[in-house]
Amino acid sequence: MIPQAGAGTWITDGGMETVLVFHRGLDLRSFASFPLLDSETGTAELRAYFEPFAEIARDRNVGLVLDTPTWRANADWGATLGYDAEGLREVNRKAVGLLEQVRVDNPDVQLTICGCIGPRSDAYRPTALMTTEEAARYHSTQIETLGDAGVDMISALTLAYPEEAAGIARAATTAGQPVAIAFTVETDGRLPGGTSLGNAIEQVDRETNGAPAYYMVNCAHPTHFAAVLEEGGDWIDRIGGIRANASRKSHAELDASEELDEGDPSELAQRYRELAPLLPSAMVVGGCCGTDHRHVAAVADAWLEYS
Repeated sequence: MIPQAGAGTWITDGGMETVLVFHRGLDLRSFASFPLLDSETGTAELRAYFEPFAEIARDRNVGLVLDTPTWRANADWGATLGYDAEGLREVNRKAVGLLEQVRVDNPDVQLTICGCIGPRSDAYRPTALMTTEEAARYHSTQIETLGDAGVDMISALTLAYPEEAAGIARAATTAGQPVAIAFTVETDGRLPGGTSLGNAIEQVDRETNGAPAYYMVNCAHPTHFAAVLEEGGDWIDRIGGIRANASRKSHAELDASEELDEGDPSELAQRYRELAPLLPSAMVVGGCCGTDHRHVAAVADAWLEYS
């Protein structure tokens, strides 16, 4: 059982990496935030990033779901950044410790700590395509490390094809960890690999005996997938959360952009309000690229107004 189940609305943070790069002026090689944990200054930057979201949760009396800054902390990205296996284990443990400190600092906020897993290769243009079995083996070390460090559950963000998602779900189940699976979609509502959102969810459930606690959509603007949700299907009941981008731009346009497209927090909140009737099982709302605490506060207010 996950802490979020049957407990009303929960919020997440926003676009961690885009906030750190464009608002805080930090240089994140390979768009990876986990190396910040290797210094006191970097760790303080991460703690400061998380704090406004705890305030939003406290002010609105909602739960808070935070992901460890380990989206890039797997073997392939780690090697690119100079981390060996032990170095990755250590930084994943530090990431959990950081959020445990956020929990201590905010005892009046109900906080779920998620061990964050990201895709093996580029989320928008995956090249290292794996079978379900290969993905389970590949991601198992990071999942086991995060589980041993004390996370409440695993969350896998910005996944582009169902086999990697199914492998992560299997590895999490083997490690005894609940897991949330988040797919990203292109402007046509399909995964970057071409699979429809509904078919991807159904495939993962079929290959894992329904292992994910819930699914999410992340790293896409609501206008990119609203029409897909309107078509309906039993799979919609499996979607438990939305973490949308502030920008309407495509993934290719975002990759090529040198300036942050923050969109409009009020407009994004209205889009969430329009999604709410289509997602009867959704309980977790937050942001992704381009969003910060302003967007999440507006989204939370819109969601609470509907619910």
